[in-house]
Amino acid sequence: MADSTEEALSPAADLSAISRRIRSMGLLLTVIVVTWGYAIHHVRSDPPLPPRAFDTSDDKGFDLRNLTIPRDEVFNGGPPRDGIPAILKPKFVTADQVDYLGLANPVIAVSIGDEHKAYPLQILVQHEIVNDTVGGVPIAATYCPLCGTAMVFDRRVGDSIRTFGVSGLLYQSDVLMYDHQSESLWSQLMMAAVSGPAVDQPLTWIPSTQMTWGAWKETHPTGQVLSTDTGFARDYKRMPYMNYFESESTLFPVPKHRDELAEKAWVAGILVDGTAKAYPMSNFLESESVSIPDTVGDTDLRIHYDKKADAITVTRASGEEIPVVRAYWFAWQAFYPKTLLFEG
Repeated sequence: MADSTEEALSPAADLSAISRRIRSMGLLLTVIVVTWGYAIHHVRSDPPLPPRAFDTSDDKGFDLRNLTIPRDEVFNGGPPRDGIPAILKPKFVTADQVDYLGLANPVIAVSIGDEHKAYPLQILVQHEIVNDTVGGVPIAATYCPLCGTAMVFDRRVGDSIRTFGVSGLLYQSDVLMYDHQSESLWSQLMMAAVSGPAVDQPLTWIPSTQMTWGAWKETHPTGQVLSTDTGFARDYKRMPYMNYFESESTLFPVPKHRDELAEKAWVAGILVDGTAKAYPMSNFLESESVSIPDTVGDTDLRIHYDKKADAITVTRASGEEIPVVRAYWFAWQAFYPKTLLFEG
């Protein structure tokens, strides 16, 4: 007992005990930090769940006084403004540097001039917007997982170049973007501002192609691919929303105008001189390659589908490509209730 007392009173013993306590506390702090970081990473990677009662009271701090869409149909998607962080300074790698994609993983391909870029949905699903420039054109590559819609827009609006973020609000289950310059809200599928100083300003829809990574890599071996070095801690090899993608139902209420197809049937949607038309993807999936002539109004078109690339493109008779978007039927018919529907 005397030895123990003497050791406890020894300065060397005091320093040793303090050192052991510091090491223990350091280990505990490390465990806490790592666990917290892991939890935050996985919570942020998972899709946000809608509130039990669909919340239409939260405006996320946006001025909605001149809102052009029904206020009671604007829902709080769950995350706060920028809770899903848009990419403002994207980095790119070459195709041979990509180790985070399988050959069948989808990418959004954008080609302007001699520049070719691919934006993997594996990354877009966790950011929804990438602000970038391709071929000298400032673009926003956007993706709404709830509607399945990947669309690319010109960021030039009027005399200014906008950068876009994710508002945290939804309209008809579709993402409402906002621009940092005026804080106006913009509907992706409507392709226009629905509130704020820019209200009613349209967005210019730029042609892009949703296709497999393997096909893009083969077509553009020297092209640039969005890097996983985004500045955010995310597991980009993991695909959130899989339960939603496999479900037959939507997460948020959407007006039902048309019932020719199942709610989450895939269609390819186009707009030609203000006329909307949808092509059910089921028409194409059983063929290796399809090229179908069609006419919308006075415009002759050709719809091409390549099964190997899982890519659909639409061109005018002149060969000019027009924008096309894959979408769930519920979303396309909600925004375009008078849409024509291809039957062939």
